[in-house]
Amino acid sequence: MKIIAAYLLAVLGGNPSPSAEDLKHILSSVGAEADDEMIALLLAQVKDKDITELIAAGREKLATVPSGGAAIAVAASADSGGAAPAADEPKKEEKVEDNEESDDEMCFSLFD
Repeated sequence: MKIIAAYLLAVLGGNPSPSAEDLKHILSSVGAEADDEMIALLLAQVKDKDITELIAAGREKLATVPSGGAAIAVAASADSGGAAPAADEPKKEEKVEDNEESDDEMCFSLFD
């Protein structure tokens, strides 16, 4: 990922076709190690291709990937049957146990 970022930085900086040395220079400037094989692989895959077309193609591919949020929302609406919860339902109040009573039963208090 860092090699792709270095490539994009070089292109945005005005270098339409960065070399391996350009990418190594960018990576070393931030203290990152450069993997020669990965740089060669990236440069071979993007050779003679327009970066804007590559980004557009990647964006199209990402649009088809489910992100999880939509599936949860669809499942939640299917479970509820599309009906809103009734507002007339009385809310149940839970009885809160008095902590002092339980302290007396144990014959000591945590705060004494």
